[in-house]
Amino acid sequence: MEKGYIVLHILSIFFLGLIAPEAKSQSTPICRQNFAAIDTIVNRPEFRRSRWGIVIQDLDSECILYSVDAEKYFIPASNAKLLTTAAALLELGADFRITTPILSTGEAPFLESLIVQGQGDPSISTENLEDIAQQLQSLGITQIEKLLIDDSYFNNFQLNPTWEWLDIHSYYGTAVNSLILNENTFTLTVIPQGIGEPVTLSLSDEIAAQQWQVFNEAVTTTADQVYNIELDGVLGKPILKILGGIPVDHGADVWDLAILDPANYFLETFRQLLSQSGIRVSSAEVISQERQNSEAKLLTQIVSPPLPILLAEINQNSNNLYAEALLKILGKQVNADNDTEAVKLSLTQLGIDSEHYILKDGSGLSRHNLITPELLIKLLSEISKMPEGQIYQESLAIAHANGTLKNRFQNSPKPLTLQGKTGTLTGVSTLSGYLKTKTGARIVFSILVNNADQKNRISRQAIDEIILLIQNSY
Repeated sequence: MEKGYIVLHILSIFFLGLIAPEAKSQSTPICRQNFAAIDTIVNRPEFRRSRWGIVIQDLDSECILYSVDAEKYFIPASNAKLLTTAAALLELGADFRITTPILSTGEAPFLESLIVQGQGDPSISTENLEDIAQQLQSLGITQIEKLLIDDSYFNNFQLNPTWEWLDIHSYYGTAVNSLILNENTFTLTVIPQGIGEPVTLSLSDEIAAQQWQVFNEAVTTTADQVYNIELDGVLGKPILKILGGIPVDHGADVWDLAILDPANYFLETFRQLLSQSGIRVSSAEVISQERQNSEAKLLTQIVSPPLPILLAEINQNSNNLYAEALLKILGKQVNADNDTEAVKLSLTQLGIDSEHYILKDGSGLSRHNLITPELLIKLLSEISKMPEGQIYQESLAIAHANGTLKNRFQNSPKPLTLQGKTGTLTGVSTLSGYLKTKTGARIVFSILVNNADQKNRISRQAIDEIILLIQNSY
């Protein structure tokens, strides 16, 4: 997920002089076009503190048409998902699904135990658990002595230590565990009241909300006041403060927040659904260390959508949780020393040199991720030649149509054939993907902007200008 709602308070600013196109040092052919207008865009006064990394390549001839700082490191934001999803597709295959076994001991109507064995499926929802409860009810089960939520598949449940702590309160920074429910998020809605009165808070999930101590210090202001609602947390504590003001004529303000203890949330939600189905649970427990039970037998299971659907959720909607879960699953499947090492092992089959990138997570939320523009071009170009290339390309967002590109290029005078992956952090805007020009030429491109001190929309507009320039000039 692109970072939204909660504003980062830290902006890293690095110095760079005016940008000029460079010659590419490697053996890739240079077929430079007259793209002086790109120079004009990236050297505008508003970008004097920004860093631009750009590579434009003809996909068929492999000629480099334009290049700026192609071999230098940039923070990729969600363009890091391009590596995660490519590695997962190559290693796991398009038919891969995540299966969550549900085991039992005992016989109906009384089960000695019911064991939900997490495998990291990020797509499990309340509806899935309702379906399981109904299945158990149809089998005549009326009582479960012990409900066990096995959250041990991923060795350690933790937040990524390289993420900024302000992010971990929000939906895009929620932690990844073995048993994920409702994407480990819930919704807080801020509703204005009478002028001068405290706002009203509406929480979408009572079980999730119980994990937070919420202090409402926000008030309703007059219509002419500026909206300035903020959510603030206390590091290491389950405290959330609602601050600022919201104009009286402002609509309801929606914030999607992280669930602090996902495994316990899964347990309590499932226990409640079982009770609603007339099934009594005597005791319940979260298992964080792997246990063997030779007497347990498979009762039923939850099966995720196929991998291409999961990839589309990651690359089109930029879903961080899906990306991080898939990274951990990949690490387990290839038995890597760590999750990001699994990506490196997988991408070697594309000839991707790990010296061209540093990966600290699977989603791009970490500012410790570093990638060169030429690495992204290499990835996009090489995977397009693979049997999996079409599936990979179809997982990307389409300009005007879906995902994070649905509202981009609205001022384009002609239809734009573009599939790409966006990336956004404060001061960081990126876009990489595939473009078909007006002459039918197939282009692969990567445009990374770092250290911008303008609002992100300014950088995005400039990126879009560059894309339209290429589309109409080659």
